[in-house]
Amino acid sequence: FLPPRRILMGPGPSDINPLVLNALSRPTVGHLDPLFINMMDEVKSLLQYAFQTKNAFTIALSAPGSAGMEACFVNLVEPGDKVIVCRNGVFGDRMKQNVERIGAQAVVVDSPWGRAVETEKVADALAQHPDAKFLAFVHAETSTGALSDAEALCKLAQQFDCLTIVDAVTSLGGVELRVDDWGIDAIYSGSQKCLSCVSGLSPISFSEKAVQVINNRKTPIQSWFLDQSLVMNYWSGDGKRSYHHTAPVNSLYALHEALLQLHKEGLENSWARHKAQHKVLANGLAKLGIEFIVPEEERLPQLNTIKIPEGADDAKVRSYLLNHYNLEIGAGLGDFAGNAWRIGLMGYAARNENVALCLTALEDALSQ
Repeated sequence: FLPPRRILMGPGPSDINPLVLNALSRPTVGHLDPLFINMMDEVKSLLQYAFQTKNAFTIALSAPGSAGMEACFVNLVEPGDKVIVCRNGVFGDRMKQNVERIGAQAVVVDSPWGRAVETEKVADALAQHPDAKFLAFVHAETSTGALSDAEALCKLAQQFDCLTIVDAVTSLGGVELRVDDWGIDAIYSGSQKCLSCVSGLSPISFSEKAVQVINNRKTPIQSWFLDQSLVMNYWSGDGKRSYHHTAPVNSLYALHEALLQLHKEGLENSWARHKAQHKVLANGLAKLGIEFIVPEEERLPQLNTIKIPEGADDAKVRSYLLNHYNLEIGAGLGDFAGNAWRIGLMGYAARNENVALCLTALEDALSQ
C-alpha cells in the first residue's frame, strides 16, 4: 500500500512532523528493554510538561483517545455513582454512554451545539445533585469546534466536592491547558491531534485524589486491559517493570519525538502559533464570504467549524479538494452533518503554507 502525500486539515489525524515519522523507522527493541524503559520515563516527564502537571500517574495508554476516555470512567466510576455530564456535541454524549454502561447515573447538562458548556447550568445541576461524585466535560469539542472554560468548570466542581473527568483530545498542545493550576482530576487526550503524532496512543493523567478513589473502590474495575492499577506497574518503579501488555514500541518512539518537538517549541509558543494561524484562516474565509458557526470568543483555533455556503455541495467540494489538491478537510458530525465543514489547524498542520493552500483550494472548489 503506497498512499499519496495528503495535507491533513480535518479533525484528525493531523499532518505529522517528518522528524516524528522518522522516529517510527528506528530499530525496534523489546518493550521491557532497559533502554526502552528509560525512554518511557522521558515520555512521562514530557507528558507532565504538556499537561502542566506533577501527577505521578501520567502515562501514554497503548490505545486511542476513545480508550483513554473509557479508562478514566471505568477506573473512577462505580455502579450507582452519580455523574454530571456536560453535553454540547458528539463527545459529551459518548461520556454519557460510558457512565450508563458502567451502571452509574448520568445527569446530563445540555448546551447548544456549537457553543461552550454553559457554566450556569452546571452550577445549577451541582446544587440540585449534591450527591454527585464526578463532573465530566469536553474541553475542546471536536464535533463542533467549541472551547469550554475548563478552569471555571473545575472550580465549580471543587466547590461541590466533585472530581473532574476532562476530555482534552483536541486541546492538548493547541490551547491553554493547566491540569494542576485548574485542579483537573482525570484527563485524557489523543496522540494524533495537536501533538501531530501517529494515532493509537492516549496520554492520560490522574491526580492524587483520583488515584485514591481507584485504590479504594468497592467493586472491581470492569476492564482488565484498562485497569490502571495494573498498567501503572509497567510504567512506574525503579529497575524491573511488571509485564502487562506488549507496548507499541515504535509508536512510543514517535510520541517521544513529538513531545520533544513540543518542548523545544515551548508550550505557550505552540498555543500562540495555533491562535495566529487561526486568525489568518479566519480572515481569508471572511473574504470568501464563509461564516463560522461558533462565536469568536468560544472558538477553537485548531478546529474551525464553518457553514457550507448556500448552493455548495458538501461531498463534491471535499472530493474536489482531495482529488485536485490532496487536501483533506472534515465533514460535519451529528447535528452539523451536511451543513458544516471542519478545518483542522492542529500541530504540524498549523503552518502558513497549509492555511494559504486551504484558502486557495476552497476558492477554486467553490468556483467550480
